[in-house]
Amino acid sequence: MEKDSHTDEQIKKFYSLKNIAVVGMSKNPEKAAHYVPKYLDEKGYNIIPVNPTATEILGKKCYAKLLDVAVPIDIVDVFRPSDQVKSVVEEAIRIKPKVVWLQEGIHNPEAETLAEKAGIQVVFNRCMLAEHQRLF
Repeated sequence: MEKDSHTDEQIKKFYSLKNIAVVGMSKNPEKAAHYVPKYLDEKGYNIIPVNPTATEILGKKCYAKLLDVAVPIDIVDVFRPSDQVKSVVEEAIRIKPKVVWLQEGIHNPEAETLAEKAGIQVVFNRCMLAEHQRLF
């Protein structure tokens, strides 16, 4: 699967952003949707879990949807199947993050185009943990 065309320097700049809403964050420590945001939390990022089936993850309040989050969100990190990304992006556009980051294995050109037309940078088919370890 292809990945976005951002340079390493562009990706590094995205890591200067601190508020990361994680859509599809899991309570299961064995899933990437848990250990990737946990890693980022340990690196000092403000992780905001978004999952309608949980009330708390990693000791943090979990929100049912992006629109429920009260703080400004810099990055929307998406752990949802590719065919569910469009609805996440449509919601993200309403809160105006700087970046929508689709985790490794996730790619939805239609949703990515919607985000880009709304002025949101899109990263796709990249893992936030792996990219952070590679670049820092």
